[in-house]
Amino acid sequence: MRILMAGAGATGGYFGARLAQAGQDVTFLVRERRYQQLQASGLVLQTPQGTETLKPQLAQANTLTGHYDLIIVTVKSFALDQVMEDIAPAVGPETLIMPILNGLRHIATLQQRFGEDKVIGGLCKINATLGDNGEVIQMTPLHQLYYGALDGHNDARLQRVDAALRDCQVDTRFSDNIMDELWEKWLLLSTLGAVCCLARGNTQQILTSRGGEALLQDVFSEILSVITAEGYQTRPAATARILELLSDPATPMTSSMYRDLTQGFDIEADQVIGDLLLRAKRHSLATPLLNAVDVNLQVYLQQR
Repeated sequence: MRILMAGAGATGGYFGARLAQAGQDVTFLVRERRYQQLQASGLVLQTPQGTETLKPQLAQANTLTGHYDLIIVTVKSFALDQVMEDIAPAVGPETLIMPILNGLRHIATLQQRFGEDKVIGGLCKINATLGDNGEVIQMTPLHQLYYGALDGHNDARLQRVDAALRDCQVDTRFSDNIMDELWEKWLLLSTLGAVCCLARGNTQQILTSRGGEALLQDVFSEILSVITAEGYQTRPAATARILELLSDPATPMTSSMYRDLTQGFDIEADQVIGDLLLRAKRHSLATPLLNAVDVNLQVYLQQR
């Protein structure tokens, strides 16, 4: 299977590297700066097991040739418009596009651009970041990759995707209910991002502060009410596990949005929090804490 990995940051770099190591034909679509970095130093993975370096197959938008069987989109959500233009020449009649982005807005955006039959569901669970020299740092052994048809019908096309991905040295989950998985990932990451960005700290610091546990639980409840109104069929055991994970004071956690914010980078405020507010308004839901988070993030973006 010919695979195009759009992006070679922490997510795209890690999962693309594992696919390449498993023998898949993987090309990384990257910008000039990342292209030069990877050409010079290779794609470096720092994992709990040690350091690995591979020489990746690279392309830039103006050098893409031919169609790809699978395009995995791993950029930040605010870069999606440009990436859609970049990958367009690589999309053929049989191409499938699997976005691994935060939130859900990107699905409709990709479907409008390339057609509903082209887009499948995807998400990952990994604690990873880029180091100062562009190395991919996997901070814990967690490395799960979920995928499946958005309508739950995993036909022969999806079976081929599964055949390519399942032996890539990561924990793969071929899901027949990917939409619920996507809703639950959004519940987790938006709660985590909201409380960390609002409180400017990790979950351990928040939970051991006066009122911190109540803040986290109330933000979680607001977000759950929004996604339920939008169509999430609540799975009580799954939502309870998410809240339990977030509420463990022994495990300090932060979100990628919080880490980007503390480093002065652009953040996915509209895609992670703003879109929830738009959906809440559609159902006349009161979300005062989400509104407070959104104002906080907007002020940050104005001050960058």
